[in-house]
Amino acid sequence: MDAPTALLSLLAAISGSLHIRAELRGPRWRAYVCKPLTTLLILAIALFAPGPAPPLYRALIVAGLAFSLAGDVFLMLPADRFLPGLASFGVAHLIYIGAFSEAAGFQPAPIALLPVAAVAAALLRSLWPHLAGHRLPVTAYVVVIAAMGWQALAQWISVGEGWALCALMGAALFTASDAALALDRFRGAFANAPIAVLGTYYPAQWLIALSVMR
Repeated sequence: MDAPTALLSLLAAISGSLHIRAELRGPRWRAYVCKPLTTLLILAIALFAPGPAPPLYRALIVAGLAFSLAGDVFLMLPADRFLPGLASFGVAHLIYIGAFSEAAGFQPAPIALLPVAAVAAALLRSLWPHLAGHRLPVTAYVVVIAAMGWQALAQWISVGEGWALCALMGAALFTASDAALALDRFRGAFANAPIAVLGTYYPAQWLIALSVMR
């Protein structure tokens, strides 16, 4: 890792930690500053980190982070902007699917699909009685993020390189973060939820951003 990427990573870790602390203890203004700042710093890593990644791959990762930033802003607003936030992250995952299919094409890879589908089905089963009017958008979102994890795993199986493993670990942590967020929102708040949600979300995006360093 070069020095600018290491510095951006350190700044993102500090900003992300301050955001988590603000969610737990306040002040609220710090969350409004640190949440978009952290994602912007991670986006800068994907944009400027050195590496021979194909321009299309880098552009897709940057675009996915940009839509994630929009989702971050929607979800932190005082008014409930859950559905626009969900849509923004859904687009981000669709873009990541395109990125993870860049190296070897879209992979059917049943061996990758089965565990991912099992996790997605278990999550939907747990959430289903509590979704009320959100069943359709949440189901669509779970399908999209499962497809993202499926292609990340298929890419790593096909390519077998370190950058693909970074993308896979990022996809797995992103799934864990979204699962924690959904359980907290629909099944009832649990203690220290920001640690579970954000403590997996920021490392997920950071690992995905680092995957441009092939």
